[in-house]
Amino acid sequence: MRIVSQEYGLDERLPSERQLAQDLGVARNTVREALDMIEARGMIRRRAGAGSFVIYDPEGASESLAPVAAETGPLQLQVMRGIIEPEMVRLAIVNMSPRQIEGLGKTLSQMEAVQIDAMAFVRLEEEFHRQIAAGTGNPLLIACYNLVIDARRQSFRAPMYRRHLTPSRIATYQRGYNSLFNAIAARDIDEACEFMKLSLIEDQKLLLQEG
Repeated sequence: MRIVSQEYGLDERLPSERQLAQDLGVARNTVREALDMIEARGMIRRRAGAGSFVIYDPEGASESLAPVAAETGPLQLQVMRGIIEPEMVRLAIVNMSPRQIEGLGKTLSQMEAVQIDAMAFVRLEEEFHRQIAAGTGNPLLIACYNLVIDARRQSFRAPMYRRHLTPSRIATYQRGYNSLFNAIAARDIDEACEFMKLSLIEDQKLLLQEG
């Protein structure tokens, strides 16, 4: 959350594990596990002998971190999301800890505070989905979904969002994500999977309008 809120900015070195443990009031092995997780999510990079550095770009740079994401077109992205996202949310509901669900709720609160800034909403939406992916506890799925998010950041997405993410549409999405969070918190797999499918249909409509 500190990285997403830019308390720790892009390229900034994180405090030591010892300092983080003191700041957060947790054991050092807990900090180490957390760093492993956010490194797997592509938010930090560790450098031997130098520490951990933030590589999460809050501006969602159009240049992809992975060549395959840069080569992925809108329809290909939608196909991949349709394969991954329903199963991802199902696994997350089965495996997410109460602490992870609490963290998801905090991201939702930040999303609900956005009124007109489309790109701020998109960045928080990305983080919300990243947390769901992390909740699966499956490192391979997490890595695959990082590629999906990377592809969504491509330049063809940003103009579309700026045009279509009006304040009223943001409010609609906020209500939807609130329903999704409630389904996850209630461990309601059917309701959560239905939301993911409806979300994909909504994005498909945007792509058709673009065409």
